[in-house]
Amino acid sequence: MFPMNLQSRKHTANPVCTKYAILLLCSWLLTAGGCMTISEDEELPSSVQQYLPDPSKQIPVTENTFVCLEKMRAVRGFFVGNLMDKLDETVAAAMQPAGAPYPPGSIVQLIPDEAMIKHQKGWSTVTNDWEFFALDVSKEGTKIKARGTTQVKNKFGGNCFECHRKAKPQWDFICEEGHGCDSLPIPDFLIRRAQRNDPRCD
Repeated sequence: MFPMNLQSRKHTANPVCTKYAILLLCSWLLTAGGCMTISEDEELPSSVQQYLPDPSKQIPVTENTFVCLEKMRAVRGFFVGNLMDKLDETVAAAMQPAGAPYPPGSIVQLIPDEAMIKHQKGWSTVTNDWEFFALDVSKEGTKIKARGTTQVKNKFGGNCFECHRKAKPQWDFICEEGHGCDSLPIPDFLIRRAQRNDPRCD
């Protein structure tokens, strides 16, 4: 229940407080929810099915795999790493103006609580060997909330695979402006704020 009629205050509301309230709401959208897996009884679109990857081509990934974003390599507006000591190759792919396939072991993150990791060639042909992760981050470290190929959803209800598959082939499932993916429903300054406020960096 509201303490007062907001309509009666519309001409006297403090614009600074209003702006701050909007920022708090947007920040909550960035930090609440996270990715989730689709439940067994939820019907998937015909173009999205549960694909079983090849376990022999999987790169080991644990909660300790994920670190403070500041410890990763910044490339434009996102962060990259490599679990197979091929960071230079991952950076080279990310910096290629015409696009290039990322090497196995590549990890790509835009914000602290979501990530994608590329396994060995042939692990999952439908996702170009990428696996999507939803993470719960805190000062204590990282917890994996959900992981998978075609069945992971982001906090806005969108299917991660369905979004990233829209990237043109030369961009190897990486979404940036002009790559063919849908635009994010949040402004860039809030993404930067989430990146700076990674609690694991404290």
